[in-house]
Amino acid sequence: MNNESTGAAPSGIDELCRQAAHLIEAAKGPLKSVRVQAGDLLVQVEWPEPGPAPNMQAAPNGQAVPNGQAVAWGRPEAAAPAGPEAGPGEDDGPFVVHAPLVGTFYHAPSPGAPPFAAVGDEMVAGQQVAIVEAMKLMNAVEVDRPGRVVEVLVPDGSPVEYGEALFVLAPV
Repeated sequence: MNNESTGAAPSGIDELCRQAAHLIEAAKGPLKSVRVQAGDLLVQVEWPEPGPAPNMQAAPNGQAVPNGQAVAWGRPEAAAPAGPEAGPGEDDGPFVVHAPLVGTFYHAPSPGAPPFAAVGDEMVAGQQVAIVEAMKLMNAVEVDRPGRVVEVLVPDGSPVEYGEALFVLAPV
């Protein structure tokens, strides 16, 4: 039974699911994943590569989802993108800053303003390097450790997917 049928106010997770559904509907092409986060709540949906029909399993919300789809509920740390890039504290080589969600990537706070980060700029941990806009919300993209911007991988105003590489930084 959902909150709408009981007349109760929607829970945070219900609202995040609605926002994820809105993003999916608004997409102009096939999606690999959708991630919507508000505070400690996170909804992430990933689609498997095309193939044979998957078996069904129960998601934490009780709805059936195909095996191979990842649906993460709870703390955002559990759904961080996996990859060969060095983790925080491993400063032996370049590292990548990833898109925190699906949306539109912007280099600057407004049109005509200087970019948050350009090639050669030194960044400190927690410093903003870009914005990803999703559903009219501007989400800061920050570096998790100090580094010097070596390459900007995405053009301004481009659509990005969750986990997509945006910047390459070298440790300082």
